Amino acid sequence: MAKKVYLAGPEVFLPNAREMLDRKAALAREAGLIPLSPGDLEIPPTNSKRERAAAISAVDEKMMFEADAIIANLTPFRGIAADTGTSFELGFMCALDKPVFAYTNVARDHTARIIDHFNGAVTPDAEGHLRDPDGLSIENFGLIDNLMLHAGIERRGGSVVIGNAAADALYTDLTAFKECLAIAAERLREG
Repeated sequence: MAKKVYLAGPEVFLPNAREMLDRKAALAREAGLIPLSPGDLEIPPTNSKRERAAAISAVDEKMMFEADAIIANLTPFRGIAADTGTSFELGFMCALDKPVFAYTNVARDHTARIIDHFNGAVTPDAEGHLRDPDGLSIENFGLIDNLMLHAGIERRGGSVVIGNAAADALYTDLTAFKECLAIAAERLREG
């Protein structure tokens, strides 16, 4: 029986969201998986923006309960780190003890992106820990994002695929997604 995979990522915010979600779903089907995508929501009618937000959240969580695994796009979004909604979804699936896989289209690690963000104004303290201009410690593990995301995936036997897309194709280049999808499909068939 085909496994259901939840496709998480910031693609829902793109101007061509429907096209990108459809392309990823088609690739998942070609890999023998059943895609579940937040862009495929049927949201019940609501009376306010807050109620609509709660309804979207509830539908997303229902899909994650139904899913057998997640593939999360951790490409930095609106800053130096992964989309916060995608991070929540990845953590949710980890808490459900379901297989987790992720990819990024940015090869520079989290630490390098933080240093870039502060225009190099990062210095080591007396113990050698990197500090930002406010004196706050910077994670320096060579990971694609916060250690809870990257290490959490790998500790559960999942994979993190690191791509290197052009700046104008960060959310549309599917090279790393395809590689991650192939790994996920193989592992889900084995399990």
